[in-house]
Order: sequence, then C-alpha cells, then structure tokens
Amino acid sequence: MLTINMHEAKTNLSKLVDQAKMSGGFIIAKAGKPLVKVMPLDAPPTMQRLGFMSGQFLVPDDFDTMAAKEIELLFGGADE
Repeated sequence: MLTINMHEAKTNLSKLVDQAKMSGGFIIAKAGKPLVKVMPLDAPPTMQRLGFMSGQFLVPDDFDTMAAKEIELLFGGADE
C-alpha cells in the first residue's frame, strides 16, 4: 500500500483520493511514522492477520506437553 508523507498528502489530496478510489487506499505518515489509512467507503473489510498480539504474552517452550500426565489420567490413561 502506498505511503504518503503529511505535506504531500495536503498538497495532493484531491489526486490521492481519486487514486485511492481506484487502488484501494493509502497511508499517511508523519516524520516517517504511519498515522492513518485512507480507504474508499466501499472497500471490502480487511481480515485481521495472525500475530496481531505479538509480544503481548509468552508461550512456554513445553506448551505442547504441558500437563500431559494429568490429561492422560483424565482420559483413562495408566495410573502411576
């Protein structure tokens, strides 16, 4: 998606809006940092991608085997 700086967006807003209508949108950035996404009103909704909570929590290394013995006992596994 096209990223435009704030000054260029202000200068060429009309042209950018027409272009967004055809291409699907653009991003306005200030000092290189993306701020807003300009999208046509009839644009299809975007799907949220996996990884949107990246860095918010930690998955333990033994996640796939955590509580394996307890689960086995719950489902009729061998008693120890």
